[in-house]
Amino acid sequence: MRNKKLIIPALLLLGLLLLCACGKNEEDSVKPDKSDTVTQIVLTTGFEKDEVFRIGSSSCHMSEFMVYLTNIQNRYEAVYGSQIWSVSSNGISMESRIKDTVAARIAQVKTMNLLAVQYQVTLTDEEEKLVSQAAAEYYQSLNADEIRSMNVTEELLLQMYREYVIAHKVYEYIIRDINPEISDDEARSVTVDWIFIRSQEEDAEKKELAEELRRRLLEGEDFYTLALSYSDDKAVTHSFGKGAVDSAVEECAFNLAVDETGEVIKGEEGYYIIHCVSTLDRKETDANKEKIITRRKKEAFNEVYGTFAESQIRQMNEELWENIFMVHEEQVTTSSFFDIYEKYFSE
Repeated sequence: MRNKKLIIPALLLLGLLLLCACGKNEEDSVKPDKSDTVTQIVLTTGFEKDEVFRIGSSSCHMSEFMVYLTNIQNRYEAVYGSQIWSVSSNGISMESRIKDTVAARIAQVKTMNLLAVQYQVTLTDEEEKLVSQAAAEYYQSLNADEIRSMNVTEELLLQMYREYVIAHKVYEYIIRDINPEISDDEARSVTVDWIFIRSQEEDAEKKELAEELRRRLLEGEDFYTLALSYSDDKAVTHSFGKGAVDSAVEECAFNLAVDETGEVIKGEEGYYIIHCVSTLDRKETDANKEKIITRRKKEAFNEVYGTFAESQIRQMNEELWENIFMVHEEQVTTSSFFDIYEKYFSE
C-alpha cells in the first residue's frame, strides 16, 4: 500500500531541497538560492570514531553516509560507466564532488528533521509500518559484501527511511497553504514566427535589411521562405511566456494581434521581425501556471528553511572526512535505496 500524501519522488527531493555545503571547501558547494546559505562550519574534535559531521543536535555517521554514497555512485556508473570517476574539473575529481553532494543531501535531511521537532511533524502508524517494510526490503536486497562495505544494519535503514519520510512531510507542511490562483494573463504563452538578424550593436545596414524584409512580408512574400534565406536563427516558430526572452522581444510579441507583423525591433542580440501566430498558447500557458506554482512553493520553503538552517552550527570530523572513499568492488552494486523509498511513499 502506498501513502498517497507523500508524492515528491525521492530523487526530486535531493534536487529540490537545499544542497548544504558540508565538504571541506565551502566555496565548491552548489548554492542556487537563499536556502543554501550556511551558518558555521566548525572543524572540531570530540567526535565518535564513525561520526562524519554534526548539524545542530543531529549527527551523520559513517554507515549512513556510505549507504547514500554507494547508491548514488552505482546509479552514476549505471548511466556513465565507472570511467566517470577519472573525470575532473578545475582540479576537483568527480568522486570528490559526489562525496560533497552526498554530505550536502544528508545535511538537508538532518536539518529538516530538526525542523520537524519545531513543527511537531511525526509519522503516522501507517507510515511507520511502510518505513519498516521499506527497510526490510532494502536490507534483504543486499549481499554480504554490500552489508560489510557499508556496515549497514536493518535498524540503521529504518532510521534513514524514517528521517527521509519526515523530511518530505516537513516540506509539505511548509508549503501546505501555497496554492495561488494564476491567471491566464500572468502565465500567458504566445506563439510567434520571427526573422532574426544578428547584431549586438546598432548597425544601420542590418537594420535596413530587416526593414526591407518586413516590407516584403507586408507585400505578401512567404515568411518561411524569407526566414530560410535571411534569418540567423534556424528556428522560425517560438512559444514563450513572460520573462523568457529579452524585454524588447517580449513587449512586441505580447502586444501583437493574431496574424499581425510588428515593427522591426532591436533586441539584445540583434534585429527581429515578429509575426504573431497565437496570442495564447493554451498548452504552454497551462504548463507555465504549473511552473509558477512550483516556483512560489519553493520560494516559500526556502524562506522558512533558510532562516532555520542559518541558526544551526555544523561541525565536520575533518580527519574522518579525508578518509572516506567510494567502494570499488565487483560485488557491491546496490542502487535501489531510493527506488524502494519511491515504491512505498510516492504515487
